Amino acid sequence: MESRPWHVLHVLSNREKLVSQHLNVRSIEHYLPLYKERVKWTDRTVITERPLFSGYLFVRVTPKERLPIISTPGVLRLLGDEETSTVSAEEVNRIREGLLKGLVMRPHPCVHLGTRVQVREGVFAGVQGIVAEIRQECKVVLSVAAVNQCFSVSVELRNLIVLK
Repeated sequence: MESRPWHVLHVLSNREKLVSQHLNVRSIEHYLPLYKERVKWTDRTVITERPLFSGYLFVRVTPKERLPIISTPGVLRLLGDEETSTVSAEEVNRIREGLLKGLVMRPHPCVHLGTRVQVREGVFAGVQGIVAEIRQECKVVLSVAAVNQCFSVSVELRNLIVLK
């Protein structure tokens, strides 16, 4: 595989596959990581493919290909320039390889120390707080202020909603 870096292409949400088809027609090297998800409709359950990074896909671009890319229907912008906002070929290859090997990869909001969150379910469902610690076993210690005092509670990442 080539070692040139990939650029990030910002596209309209829910138009990632359409942009990918347009780039195929224009013979522009690109990669749209997709994962499979089981979705329950009213009358049946289906398996759909969804983008791992909603609103984004990766392209390898030369300076002369920039105009055909940004003029593609559904494309908002090409992030960065030749040196910034690139993703290494190694990182894209790891994502590609993980998906091909069947690893369970799903989009997840970024959770960092100090992120405001709300507990999704359990005894503290609906309670808001701030992430105080992230542990190895993918659990978060959540500080919740009440009456000028705090306590912490361990909550799994999947049970947190990131607040803006």
